[in-house]
Amino acid sequence: MNKYYFHIFSVVLLLTVGCSTSKNVIKSSNSKQDKQLTETQLTEDKKIEFEYLFIEGLKQKMNGNTDAAIQYFNGCLEIDPNSAASLYEMANIHASKGEFISAKLLLEKAIQINSSNKWYKLLLAQIFQNNKQYASASRVYKELIEQEPDNIDYYYMDAILLTSAEEFNEAIKTYNQLEEIVGFNEQVSLARQHLYRSAGKNKEAYKEIETLIKFNPSVPEYYGVLADMYKEDGNMNKALEYYQKVLENDPDNGFVHFSLATFHIQNNEKEKGLYHAKQGFSNPNVEIETKIQLYLMLSVSPDEMKISNDQIEELIQLIIKAHPKDSRSYSIQADFLIQNEKQAEATKYMLKALEIDPNTYPLWEQLIITYNQTGDFEKMVKYSNQAIKLFPSQPLMYVLNAVGNIQLKSYNKAIKSLESGLIYVADNKQLEAQFELYRAEAYYNLDNSKQAFTSFEKVIEIEPDNFMAMNNYAYYLSVRGEQLEKAEMLSGRVVQANPDNATYLDTHAWVLFKKKEYRLAKFYMDTALKNGGDKNPVVIEHYGDILIMLNDVEGALKKWNESLEMGNNSEILKQKIEEKRFIEGEE
Repeated sequence: MNKYYFHIFSVVLLLTVGCSTSKNVIKSSNSKQDKQLTETQLTEDKKIEFEYLFIEGLKQKMNGNTDAAIQYFNGCLEIDPNSAASLYEMANIHASKGEFISAKLLLEKAIQINSSNKWYKLLLAQIFQNNKQYASASRVYKELIEQEPDNIDYYYMDAILLTSAEEFNEAIKTYNQLEEIVGFNEQVSLARQHLYRSAGKNKEAYKEIETLIKFNPSVPEYYGVLADMYKEDGNMNKALEYYQKVLENDPDNGFVHFSLATFHIQNNEKEKGLYHAKQGFSNPNVEIETKIQLYLMLSVSPDEMKISNDQIEELIQLIIKAHPKDSRSYSIQADFLIQNEKQAEATKYMLKALEIDPNTYPLWEQLIITYNQTGDFEKMVKYSNQAIKLFPSQPLMYVLNAVGNIQLKSYNKAIKSLESGLIYVADNKQLEAQFELYRAEAYYNLDNSKQAFTSFEKVIEIEPDNFMAMNNYAYYLSVRGEQLEKAEMLSGRVVQANPDNATYLDTHAWVLFKKKEYRLAKFYMDTALKNGGDKNPVVIEHYGDILIMLNDVEGALKKWNESLEMGNNSEILKQKIEEKRFIEGEE
């Protein structure tokens, strides 16, 4: 749940470039080394040359030609090795390229030459911050505070950096200094309260919030922060007291209703929890993101929360009613239905969400996959075509479109879709293998076995353990009676890795059948039946084929009739039963 405390907003400082080449430099100390670090006194000719190079360097930098800019600034430094402005510009370019060590060294030298230039220090602090050297960045801001003690932005940044460095006590000191300048400030006080908690100073944290409440007792958020702290510290009675105070000050505060909902549910007071949850969910002024958070919390572990599916769905309907024009309302409902294996109903809500916001690609993907799961291949093709128009560079959508077309026996359309999408695969080898796998299926069904087998070979080359590709390749080879040794090797590898998979066992048995190794084929088919193959009419038919070749006519007829009763309406199967013999046919 959202907490009531507020974080200080990060102060964004625009690092404006100081482009002067002035020689009026402030020396940082009287040491011999620092005396040497001053800009060189130049002749008039050298001044003109320096200024030309510097201006050209700035032009190249502004045009994005950083390599050319570096050459010009290098020229400046050849004329004056201690030009702070040139060093700064070079550092700025290196920093933009992510070359932070070089940028840091250049800036440190520039600051030695001109320690009063705040822009040099601001860039140095930014580099430390980018490298998560928060304590070092804080030290730079402390120097800036010494230079400009009334600049409140520096105090804010210093406190934020110290917080990131987990130097909580030092951050508190900085906020105290800031408060001396700006007076009592709500954001400073809330940030300090958070720091007290982080530093383990709970007494001070409570006092800070109590001061805020005393300063402005009508702000409900302060009571919420206090309630959250009491709840975290296990003082449930006090937590409930202050949650109630929030409602006294703001009866329609949806956020506190959510806090009370979780409070009561976690304390096994389900009815009270649901009451407050409904109040929060039905409030249109509460952001939908907050409602989604609570929904996720309740739906992930409904048994633990003792919330029924009907009650969760009631809350979702309240979200839809409060946010009827937000696509996420309907996405939540679809997600809930999918979790409860109501895929067909879920698609209706996904379509509603996409009608409101068609630019959510993951939702399109979920919709197409759900149509695949429900076997609605016409809609799978229809909506994947729409998605491809909206997101033409998403390669997976072409694969899904091809799968739908293969199921509809539109093999040429499948191949066209795969060829169109292949250019977007780039270096994704796993996805490339998927493209080749479905190309193989489409080509095989178009009687182009040569191209199909080439694609199967590519899949196995890319993914040597793609068992689906190896299984299908082996099966198609066996059906055609081609390269049976290779087919046995492929299906053997698949079965070895998947000894309980009925489909793979059936393929291996069928390869052995085609090799006329009937007894060994029967052994694998028996294993397939024990692992769920007895529910597949094609597997049952194959078992009958094996039995007939072992001269078990009665057993074969029994299995063939069983396959027929299970819905296998193959004309070849009916002919086998009528003639009581094995008949080669299309598989």
